[in-house]
Amino acid sequence: MIETNPESRAMTMRMSAAPEPEAAVGSPDQMVASFEIDDTDLVRRLQNFLHSYPTVVSATVLVLSLVTFGLIVGPRFFTPFNFSLILQQVTVISVIGAAQTLVILTAGIDLSVGALMVLCAVVMGVNAVDHGMPQGLAIALAFAVGALGGLVNGLLVTHVKLPPFIATLGTWNVFFALNLWYSGGQTIVAQNITTAAPSLQVFGDSVNFAGMRLTVGTVLMLGLYALLWYILNRTAWGRHIHAIGDDQDAARLAGVRVKRTLVSAYVFAGLICALAGWVLIGRIGSVTPQEGVTANLDSITAVVVGGTSMFGGRGSLFGTLVGALIVGVFRNGLALAGVDALWQGFAIGLLIVVAVAIDQWLRELSA
Repeated sequence: MIETNPESRAMTMRMSAAPEPEAAVGSPDQMVASFEIDDTDLVRRLQNFLHSYPTVVSATVLVLSLVTFGLIVGPRFFTPFNFSLILQQVTVISVIGAAQTLVILTAGIDLSVGALMVLCAVVMGVNAVDHGMPQGLAIALAFAVGALGGLVNGLLVTHVKLPPFIATLGTWNVFFALNLWYSGGQTIVAQNITTAAPSLQVFGDSVNFAGMRLTVGTVLMLGLYALLWYILNRTAWGRHIHAIGDDQDAARLAGVRVKRTLVSAYVFAGLICALAGWVLIGRIGSVTPQEGVTANLDSITAVVVGGTSMFGGRGSLFGTLVGALIVGVFRNGLALAGVDALWQGFAIGLLIVVAVAIDQWLRELSA
């Protein structure tokens, strides 16, 4: 029998224990898994970025829509007159969208904003024109009606504990019925307003800026957004609004007076609705009780397309303005391109679906 040297046996054992070349480098399955992790990390970073800056998506869509319709329609789309027309068309919806943003940031929704806006406009017109009330008093009464409507919504949500959707769906019908009752279903024509209460039409006056014809209502709308941006981002009340929308129970434990803040948000939204009613009179020149039928859905569209989460706590006020501009650009561009109004509605509906889908995707980050 041949005896084996102990050193030879040790060397043989070390050689047999050495890893195969493929195992040392890594198997193909391990390499694929590594690439998948890198891809997932990239998507996660994008998701985190868009979650932190929700207006980026809407701003990108606005730029792309401007470029697209500019190529389709041609030079007439980029004229100062057309841009001023888009701004005038979205002014009322932008104002009412600001009210809707306040409510949606608290994880609520207000389906009554359009009906309350028209009710306030009717109160202004009927009292100032038909009843001969001083114009300033009629305007103040309309703002009181707006605040009262918001207070009713807030109390139904906080004290009666109705879901915001149900509460404001009910007050939507109540405000619309009051609107028809108080106006008698009659329109107050522009000539009568010009004669008896010209101050109601002040937001329809125009100013020239950089070749564009901007209305006073548009300038007011931009000022309103600047004011609300400061309130929401630089005051304790604004931080409380975001905290309540993000987690109401956590906000309560942190010392936030949740009910009081929610009621104040709805009252503030009601006041903005009254302002929107005043701007509406300036926009169309008359007081029509049947006006603003789609204002509720248009305001929600502007908020959602602008990147504000329907589930509250995350969003941007200026995102709502960008969302309103996107809707205005789509409708204007499609109209100039000769697209039927039916397909314009289809395009806006598709925008809403995509915006909510993106919102759901971004919510996975906080889930």
